[in-house]
Amino acid sequence: MNKDLTVGKPETVLWKFCLPLFGSIIFQQLYNIADSLVAGKFVGENALAAVGNSYEITLIFIAFAFGCNIGCSVIVSQFFGAKKYRDMKTAVYTAMISSAVLCGLLMLFGITSSHALLQLIHTPEEILGDSALYLDIYIWGLPFLFFYNIATGIFSALGDSKTPFIFLAFSSTANIAVDILFVSTFHMGVAGVAWATFLCQGVSCVLAITVVLYRLHLIEITGKASVFSGRILKMLAMIAIPSILQQSFISVGNIVIQSVINSFGASAIAGYSAAVKLNNLVLTSFTTLGNGISNYTAQNIGANILPRIQEGFRAGVKMVWLLCVPIVATYMLAGKYLVGFFMNRPSQMAMQTGVQFLLIVAPFYFVVSTKLVADGILRGAGLMKNFMIATLTDLVLRVVLTEVLSRVIGITGVWFSWPMGWTIATALSVLFYRSGPWKEQKEKSR
Repeated sequence: MNKDLTVGKPETVLWKFCLPLFGSIIFQQLYNIADSLVAGKFVGENALAAVGNSYEITLIFIAFAFGCNIGCSVIVSQFFGAKKYRDMKTAVYTAMISSAVLCGLLMLFGITSSHALLQLIHTPEEILGDSALYLDIYIWGLPFLFFYNIATGIFSALGDSKTPFIFLAFSSTANIAVDILFVSTFHMGVAGVAWATFLCQGVSCVLAITVVLYRLHLIEITGKASVFSGRILKMLAMIAIPSILQQSFISVGNIVIQSVINSFGASAIAGYSAAVKLNNLVLTSFTTLGNGISNYTAQNIGANILPRIQEGFRAGVKMVWLLCVPIVATYMLAGKYLVGFFMNRPSQMAMQTGVQFLLIVAPFYFVVSTKLVADGILRGAGLMKNFMIATLTDLVLRVVLTEVLSRVIGITGVWFSWPMGWTIATALSVLFYRSGPWKEQKEKSR
């Protein structure tokens, strides 16, 4: 069901639109959590370390898929809000074609460079083989990743957050079952974990694309929509490229951080892999809520209703803070049990590493969630320069502080770099939001 986000009380609209998105990303993250959980429980600590180590490189590919998702979602939202349905359809087709080309290039790069990338981040020899195997299978599934992200971007642009939730709930639940089947029954090890993700993500992708094309077919237009437009491709690129760069830089930064952690040994990698899965579950969930706020912002900008954007920011911050309360409390009080859930007979080093990470980082979810709400508005408004400055500030600070503090106080210094980077970058994002074009309109109306 398509939904106009330019009408209704902003707080109610955002809750109804964003909560299914929140549920969707929880199930999306179950893919990676299930991989780590099954690897750690049914194969061993080294298998968990191998999957977690490869995950940092897969984030590079996810960055490109995410950028395509955001570019498509924002532009389609603006056309939908402005009731320009013909251009909206052309934007969808253009996004699909350009994303397919980009995906092909990334697959070629990944297939030829995966082993070298793993060596570049100082992957320990005992997990190198399994890391490379997992990564190779993952790369062959990139078309599913890309087209699923395009489909969810379109659903969000049309104000529909429930359909992706249904697809993901089904496929993620199936992924857990297939993971266990391939590993415990067929004894496929890390390869079984990778193939389970490949198959289940493929199913969700095919279903999502099929429904998107059918939904577009039902929207009537005058004339015929073009299959490709250079003008619209430029509009998509203006949003997608900064988003890709932002996510890519974050991925590269995470790889640098991973390489520092790798120097502390396989047990530290395993503990970090478990904790960072829990951390990424939260961050990705709030990023997805930020994407929903981008759709809300883009539709209202398309309809030229700027005052609703400020109401949306306040409602967005209230929403993420309410969600932060139970998450932070759980991570602080039950971190030991959550980290231990990923491992069978974890070493003391692995357990200590994971728990310490959560204790230091979790309280600052209130800070970073505020940043992601402000970033969502900046992205939806097309203010990509400001968005990039705030994001890269966070990344550079975390990478530099990781390198410096890890040499001074050991691995604990890596964990302290996260909240320090988040705090400064959040101040920038909020400052950029407060100086947006909606401020000028509000002042003129006084």
